[in-house]
Amino acid sequence: MIFGRSERGKPPVEPVTLKILVAGGFGVGKTTLVGAVSEIRPLRTEEFLTEAGRPIDDTSGVEGKNTTTVAMDFGRITLREDLVLYLFGTPGQERFWFMWDELSEGALGAVVLADTRRLEDCFAAVDYFERRSIPFLVGVNCFEGAARYPAEDIKRALDLDDDVPLVLCDARDRESVKEVLIGVVQHAMAQAADRRQAVTT
Repeated sequence: MIFGRSERGKPPVEPVTLKILVAGGFGVGKTTLVGAVSEIRPLRTEEFLTEAGRPIDDTSGVEGKNTTTVAMDFGRITLREDLVLYLFGTPGQERFWFMWDELSEGALGAVVLADTRRLEDCFAAVDYFERRSIPFLVGVNCFEGAARYPAEDIKRALDLDDDVPLVLCDARDRESVKEVLIGVVQHAMAQAADRRQAVTT
């Protein structure tokens, strides 16, 4: 099926659309992740880093980065003919965090992208989704040259609840990102089912 049309003789399928956030620290790969998987040309709001922002933009560990997202990234991926995900990448720097409330409105769940070289940079995103009871998955972006750690060690370092999934991924690879997004949808649906069951018992 081509988006918006169906095969001859079959009734058109009206896809369910779900909103997923992609959050994490500055330079962790959010824009790359959205761009790697989006089936449309992603909307990006990147601007060049300036001397004026140098005192507040911590580029430690990402010295080669010269642009930053100032509003959001937006992409779309069709997982099945009846399931479409809209992806919203959040800005990473603290001075843009005020936008997160607007972006998270109506979200099914979120990916918190992490870099083991700067793990503390994703604490704010983890805390944000925990406080708002938004289901999330942690995706550890495996940068070249970064040390590899067992998933359980990273979960302990982030103080994640046992039911929060953590997966290793490559934000540049479409198939790797698709697995992350499928994991978020499954986790969010499982949590919704648990809540429904708790209400009826």
